Amino acid sequence: MKILVDSDSCPVKDLAYKISSKYNIDILFITSISHYSINSEIDSSHYIYVDNFSEAADIEIMNRLGEDDIVISDDYGLASLVLSKKCYCISSKGYIYNNDNINSLLTRRYLSKEQRKLNKRVKSTNKKREKKDNKKFEEKFIKLICSIRRNKNFSGE
Repeated sequence: MKILVDSDSCPVKDLAYKISSKYNIDILFITSISHYSINSEIDSSHYIYVDNFSEAADIEIMNRLGEDDIVISDDYGLASLVLSKKCYCISSKGYIYNNDNINSLLTRRYLSKEQRKLNKRVKSTNKKREKKDNKKFEEKFIKLICSIRRNKNFSGE
């Protein structure tokens, strides 16, 4: 098991790193070269930089994905690909993607995109990040790790 982070705009990098260290799990932060920065909390050997083109980080993540790996991403498209490889995906707010919820999320994303094409106003469901979001992420992430280690089927509920 390893953890792969879609880290261009991931707000839980430090928290994910802390948890992966606590549970002795390898973690890789996949990011585009345009998001290069030095993070004193995270060893630079955990970063993989990819070209700055659309989906480059997603392709790198999929190429590195192995059995029982966990991906941290807020991208529904990437989450659906991760699930198709029988791996696990969690959002930065602790939402566990699974085969029961991914189709409705992708459908909602598609319908919103179609509305924007028609210049229709689409109400955003994204709320400002709060401290409770980090707590929820931490709880769900640890629960997911423990569940995978016990080899149980995990639905995220």
